[in-house]
Amino acid sequence: MATYALGDIQGCFEELKALLDRINFDSRHDQLWFTGDLVNRGPQSLAVIEFVRALGDAAIVVLGNHDLHLLACATIDRFSPGTRDTFNDVLNSPACDEHLTWLRHQRLFYRDPILGYTLVHAGIPPQWTLMDAAGYAAEVEFVLHSDDFTAFFDNMYGNSPDLWDRALSGWPRIRLVTNYLTRLRYCSREGRIDFKNKGPVGSQPDHLIPWYDLYVIPNDTESIVFGHWSALHLSARQMRDKRIYALDTGAVWGGTLTAMRLEDGRMFSVPSTVNLAIDD
Repeated sequence: MATYALGDIQGCFEELKALLDRINFDSRHDQLWFTGDLVNRGPQSLAVIEFVRALGDAAIVVLGNHDLHLLACATIDRFSPGTRDTFNDVLNSPACDEHLTWLRHQRLFYRDPILGYTLVHAGIPPQWTLMDAAGYAAEVEFVLHSDDFTAFFDNMYGNSPDLWDRALSGWPRIRLVTNYLTRLRYCSREGRIDFKNKGPVGSQPDHLIPWYDLYVIPNDTESIVFGHWSALHLSARQMRDKRIYALDTGAVWGGTLTAMRLEDGRMFSVPSTVNLAIDD
């Protein structure tokens, strides 16, 4: 049995199939961890959702910002797909409601204490421990999985508040937790999230720091796997040294689709057949 964490798929189904062939994936014995953003920008969002759903317990999925955007467009009348969104195949599917219900019931945070890996789409702010992050993610998941999920999407969008305070409550608290887990790249030393800068390290203003350079991983048996930041381009050595593994290697932007075998840290990649302009 092997466990593979995969970077953002974003509708790149052909690349997903090629990567699984490359690692000789067998759903009877192996497990796939998805860093989020199963959908959007790429050409086959529906095929990706259908495939991952069919994996059942062989798949662990955390939600990304593009997954949440799809759910918001399907839930709230005033939100509609933009000109660059490519998930109409999901919205037009006869099984749309089933697919979206499944997607909405996925996690925002996952930790396997035996393997020693935590899975999140974007990052974790420096103020939170792993236990904090699990608890705050559970608050959002409770709303997403409840009958109140429509209100969640009605209040999800926005960049305020941008700094954690335990006293936050209601939708501002839920919104900030969601933004940290699904949109974080850079932040200030105190953990104020930046929503503007998306480029590689060195391109940001001096006061902004990659979240993982501020985050203190509790011990040398723990590591964090994330996606979201295709422009990051950390080397394998940098990732090993920091015990953070950035697996979004830009499949939808003409880069590669990457998987890491968690048991030994080995990386596998396949080239992309898609080449779009860089976005988030």
